[in-house]
Amino acid sequence: MSKLFLGNIPNSFSDSDIAQWVESFGFSVVSVGIIKDRATGAPRGFGFVRLSEEGRLAEAVRLLHGELMGGRIITANEANPLTGIRRAS
Repeated sequence: MSKLFLGNIPNSFSDSDIAQWVESFGFSVVSVGIIKDRATGAPRGFGFVRLSEEGRLAEAVRLLHGELMGGRIITANEANPLTGIRRAS
């Protein structure tokens, strides 16, 4: 599966809203995860989408980057794997 990063997501959008938006471009969505603030639970404006089509990630980035979602211009990139991340204690 391919993992896509989406930035500048409208705060009013749910996981299912984002899945429907991505699917409207012809992609099959496996899961969506909106990142939320730990203290407030409010959306932080970015999230990750898992696509079922492994070979279509570059196409998804090309088609989604710069498109409007709920009046906001979306940033789309290939998600980078987390490695060596240390959390503050």
